[in-house]
Amino acid sequence: MQKYFHAIGIGFQNNLTYRFNFLTRTLFGFIPLSAMLFLWESIYAGKPPGAATVATYTLSQMISYYLVVAVVDALTAVNEDDWQIAADIKDGNISQFLLKPVDYLWFRLCLFLAGRATYLMVAFVPLTLFILWQREHFVLPPNFATLGWFLFSVTLTALLQFFISYSMAMLAFWVLEVSTFIFILFAFEYIASGHMFPLDILPPVVERVLFFTPFPYQLFFPVGIYMGKITGSELARGLLIQAGWVVAAYALARFAWQRGIKKYSAVGG
Repeated sequence: MQKYFHAIGIGFQNNLTYRFNFLTRTLFGFIPLSAMLFLWESIYAGKPPGAATVATYTLSQMISYYLVVAVVDALTAVNEDDWQIAADIKDGNISQFLLKPVDYLWFRLCLFLAGRATYLMVAFVPLTLFILWQREHFVLPPNFATLGWFLFSVTLTALLQFFISYSMAMLAFWVLEVSTFIFILFAFEYIASGHMFPLDILPPVVERVLFFTPFPYQLFFPVGIYMGKITGSELARGLLIQAGWVVAAYALARFAWQRGIKKYSAVGG
């Protein structure tokens, strides 16, 4: 395990080099978030008194939803890891991992975790200030147990995000350019994960169909736990399904790697 702890240290050092980029990305990320909050405030302002809800969300709950989405996104979003993995394959940099006792998947996972931790350290202050600015509407979790299940689900979300992105990057073994596939996946994730709006405001049929995919478990599900909208047997079933998707994504990542290295060749030294 020592080599993987060393990889985490390397990841911290590399990411701290770009701490200003992380800060800039965080600050400019508040622009679309603020626009979305202003939009929902306008929608709720146009509703008659006593009926100011959309689906089951009050204004405070809707604003809290987007604030928690920002927190989960900071903790779990894949930041160019898929591009870097694809570049390693394309440029032949993975050859060194085939000759050393280092598992490339775990190596990249260590770098991913280091990157998320570094990003969170940089984004913590501005994100906290933004939440304090909206403290009038920010809803806290119902109890500590809910907070604990939320953190557990966020951990599974981070693993799911990484393994799916890793599997997508493995396409570099077969195609020269994976950017099209990554953009298509990102488009589905952005809409079907609940990033743009809560999935439970959709028609029930559409919502049920989406829950047959891994996308809701990449964002909407942990946020729903935090908001207290997913409880009891629904919570237990959802966590089992989410864990199942993590295992499936991990198995797919392993399978793609094993098949890919059989086609891999590198020339030169």
